[in-house]
Order: sequence, then C-alpha cells, then structure tokens
Amino acid sequence: MQLKTSGIVLRSIKYSDSATIVTMYTRQFGRVSYTVYGVNKKKSVFRASFLQPFSILQLDVFHTPGKELQRIKDVRIEFPFVTIPYHPVKNAVSLFLSEMLFRTLRQTEPDENLFLFLENSIQQFDCTENGISNFHLVFLLKLTRYLGFEANQDEVETRYFDLINGVFLREKPLHSHYLQPDVTIEFAALLHADYANMHELHFSREDRVKQLQSLIEYYRLHVSDFQGLQSLEVFQSLFD
Repeated sequence: MQLKTSGIVLRSIKYSDSATIVTMYTRQFGRVSYTVYGVNKKKSVFRASFLQPFSILQLDVFHTPGKELQRIKDVRIEFPFVTIPYHPVKNAVSLFLSEMLFRTLRQTEPDENLFLFLENSIQQFDCTENGISNFHLVFLLKLTRYLGFEANQDEVETRYFDLINGVFLREKPLHSHYLQPDVTIEFAALLHADYANMHELHFSREDRVKQLQSLIEYYRLHVSDFQGLQSLEVFQSLFD
C-alpha cells in the first residue's frame, strides 16, 4: 500500500555495497526501518544529506503491515536545517539524542503526540542560540512524559529523588537508586525548565555530567533492554 507520512531519522547503517537501512520514527506508523538503495546515485531519490540524525522528512512509502523492512518511493526534506549539521555542539547533541531515541522508541504503533513533541523539539533546537549545552537534559526529561515514567513533581523541595519510583523523598529510599541532595536540587530545576528558559540553568561541566548520568540511569531503570550508548563517551568529551 502506497502512503504518505513524515519521518524523523534516528539511525542509518550500511547494509551492503548498495543498500542502507534507515530507521525513523514516523507520524503514521511509529518506528519503521526502510531499505534505501544507491544513496547519492543519479537515479536514487535518497541523498546522503537525508541521513543526518534528526532530519525531518516527507515520505512516500510502500507500507506493508508486519514487514520488517519497508520501502521508500520518494522522499523530500520537510524541515531544512539552518544550524544543526554545521554547528559542532548541535551536531553532537543530535547524534547522541538520536541514539537515545533509537534505544528507547521500540513501539511500532504511531503516537501523534510523541511525534509532534519530537518534531517541535528538533525545530526549536535548530533555531535556538541560547542554552544549547542544556538542551539534551531538558529534552530527555520531557521525553519521559511520553514514555510513561515522568517524574512526580510533588514535594520537589525534599532532599532525595527516587529513580525507581520517580518521586521526591525526605528520607533516603531503601535501595541504592536515588540522587543525592546536591544532584536532586539541580534535577528539580531541570524539571521546571523548558526550551525558552534553559539558558538560565548555569551548570558547571561536572554538574552537567552528573545530571546526564542520572538521567541515563533513570532510563535504564524504566526502559527494558536499554543497552550501552556508543555515542556517550564522544558526546561527553565535547564538553571537556
């Protein structure tokens, strides 16, 4: 069946000399992998620039429910990037977050609200000039709402954040998966941040690393089979 949809590129991997597998989160079908042939060849509709992580594409596809690899008939850029591919920090952030999305968005069912959140976040990130070093932290916390483990924001003045139950506590929980008071304070600040005011969060590099480590642990506790992130080490070295 030939259909139209929008898709956000999460990962591309070379499958053979002529084929590339591109995994996207689409508006109509959720997560889908497509086989693309002859990237950049004259007769190919797919260009290497379309493989940029976070690229938002307009797709004409042949969609067969239940099929592991789908086919693309035609593709166009839906939202031309102004800064992401050319800004070293933004490019690194997009690589890291697209891998996070690849590891967490497993469902094949579509989720309109999730797609709109991703699309809006990417567009704002491309346009923003302030607070870009905090974008990934704000993004990952906002994403938890759509994944089903958003932190309970009640009693944020308390000392500890319980990573297993997603709540703030006055006393240490009876397990080891919680944030210490100094990290909890900054975690609470992130919860109240958005893309418009994230530049007001003044974290040191060490603080930002702690928050990212906390968020990754939070994801590991709540996303089944959450595996290692290949881009994490490179991404963290960017802020050294």
